Amino acid sequence: MFDTLSDRLDGVFKKLRSRGKLHPKQVDNALADIRTALLEADVAVEVADDLLARVRTRAVSEEVTKSLTPAQQVVKIMDEELTVTLGGEFHPFTVGGASPAVIMLAGVQGSGKTTACAKLAKHLKGKGKRPLLIAADLERPAAVEQLRTLGKEIGVPVWSEGRDPVRLAKNGVKEAQRSGADVVIIDTAGRLHVDPDMMKQARKIKDVTKPQHVVMACDAMTGQDAVIQARAFMDDVDTTGFILTKLDGDARGGAALSMTAVTGRPIFFAGTGEKLDDLEPFHPDRMAGRILGMGDVLTLIEKAQDKVDQETAAKTAEQLLKGQFTLEDFLTQLREMRKLGPIQDIMKMLPGMPGGKAGMKELAEAVDEGELSRAEAIILSMTLQERREPAIISGSRRLRIANGSGATTADVNALLKDFEGARTMMRTMMGGKGMKGMKMPTKLPTR
Repeated sequence: MFDTLSDRLDGVFKKLRSRGKLHPKQVDNALADIRTALLEADVAVEVADDLLARVRTRAVSEEVTKSLTPAQQVVKIMDEELTVTLGGEFHPFTVGGASPAVIMLAGVQGSGKTTACAKLAKHLKGKGKRPLLIAADLERPAAVEQLRTLGKEIGVPVWSEGRDPVRLAKNGVKEAQRSGADVVIIDTAGRLHVDPDMMKQARKIKDVTKPQHVVMACDAMTGQDAVIQARAFMDDVDTTGFILTKLDGDARGGAALSMTAVTGRPIFFAGTGEKLDDLEPFHPDRMAGRILGMGDVLTLIEKAQDKVDQETAAKTAEQLLKGQFTLEDFLTQLREMRKLGPIQDIMKMLPGMPGGKAGMKELAEAVDEGELSRAEAIILSMTLQERREPAIISGSRRLRIANGSGATTADVNALLKDFEGARTMMRTMMGGKGMKGMKMPTKLPTR
């Protein structure tokens, strides 16, 4: 997510930190480099210039230039102003009032609109709502069938009766009233680009269904094109906000940084993966932290609370406190951790990793999903007693475990060695010594 932009900004701030006092010329040079990075990320020119003008005004003030840590002050200012550009305050997505509450999703083909409908339905269902999906995109072949498939996967009914999209949408709202659904999500037609026919149909559907929200799905990988599309919808249909899709792809950042600043409408959600639960509420301050390489612990905590079994986590914590953490516990935690997503994405949310941003990247690359799968296979090849008492694993047992998991005895040895090292570290931490002065292991017990 925004890796190229983050790396460029990290390089600029490293230069600033290498200096003592900062003079206006040095600040201007740094801001010029940041401007180049923003424009290369396809941020709208007016948005980049406005952001940097605000940063410069604050960065050349006496409070910063006379500070003992001026570079850190500049980073702090950049973080705050970047948050403002991304929308400032968090805007929670709320539905209510009329029953059913109607949500209309718009967007061009290829923006991930239909998938975004299903993701939003699953999100609202998790909040206790009873959603109904309406398949009113009759322009794209297989769009209706795709929504039916997604609806079946998440256990949400799909209305698709009719050949006229406007009448279909209107009747779908009536079906929601009849069936007791309290939220309706309408998947409207998209085309390869914004055109008059698309807008005319969207306006008609809006007129007959009277949606509480008109949400536009925008592809984060399209940069300023997404902003152009958003402006067109604002002029013809008016939107209440956006879902930014495909942030897990090669997103340069232009759409995210420009969308709210240009339209004045908030980004409600960010699509961060292909799975139907990969939809995160968009927090401008947290996104700014990710772009600046500061991590995003709050989102990671929320993910853990939502996806990790709390009873299992409490039991593991108790085992750690007692110094009784076993390979069986490790297997359980490995599976729970993988619910949060790829290990690389998890590590990017952690600030202050040893070695800074470069060290975090190196560690994330060293532990890939293949190693985690190999570790799981090795542990599953052990008996219950072996998982609970690794000390009994002799040479012959290691050979049996290796053969059973498709690994080598060297892989088994490495896993046991790294696990013991990690367990020793955990015992030290739980014993009250903390992490001060400790050398972090270069490998995790996954190989």
